[in-house]
Amino acid sequence: MQLLKTKKTLITGGTSGIGKEIAITFAKQGADVAIFGTHAQRASQVVQELEQIKVFPQQQFASFVIDVSDKLLVENAIQQLLAKWEQIDVLVNNAGITRDGLLMRMTEEDWDRVIDVNLKSVYNMCQALVRSMIKAKKGKIINISSVVGLIGNPGQVNYAASKSGMIGFTKALALELASRGVCVNCITPGFIQTPMTDSLTDGQKEEILKKIPLGHMGSPQDVANAVVYFASDSSNYITGQVLSVDGGMVR
Repeated sequence: MQLLKTKKTLITGGTSGIGKEIAITFAKQGADVAIFGTHAQRASQVVQELEQIKVFPQQQFASFVIDVSDKLLVENAIQQLLAKWEQIDVLVNNAGITRDGLLMRMTEEDWDRVIDVNLKSVYNMCQALVRSMIKAKKGKIINISSVVGLIGNPGQVNYAASKSGMIGFTKALALELASRGVCVNCITPGFIQTPMTDSLTDGQKEEILKKIPLGHMGSPQDVANAVVYFASDSSNYITGQVLSVDGGMVR
């Protein structure tokens, strides 16, 4: 049973890591998938992979090379996609970067860039899409935040602020759109095995594992499974919620 059959979906940061896994899982669940990313070669490669695993001949896949922090570029790309697909049923805001450093040494550029890519992009994407979802009287918006937005992390004040902002954004937008049939929810992954965590030293990984009750890092598939649930009709009576996929870190 494909939980997302015929649903038209859009994923930001969809060319690697968690975003790519969400795209693959959505395709396996029967969805049409469009991805936004900043790396043309990776975006093209993901689309090729999706074509190889499609479960219905009519499934469609697309990619756009775009900086989601640029409002005008986002609006233009979404208009192109809506012209082709007529509607977007599911939006997953997954784009994110880190530029870590202690606050006393953090540059304004590093602060602004993280806030722009991680948080302003959510505003850009949602504002460009909500009118079409309201008109359709349905839609799912899933924002991928982080446990860092709940508990903080030294050396990541910019990242923590952006991810905490996503949580507040989710709760407020859920209230705005609930009467229009649009659900807005948030997922806060913990430590997930991605290229970002692969760069950690063995010592750092050991310290991280001490904080995870389940005793191991999660996989991108763990997050993708949760996103599928929020994107599917199984969650039609759930909005404004924050789900931690973190092995029990936040309790």
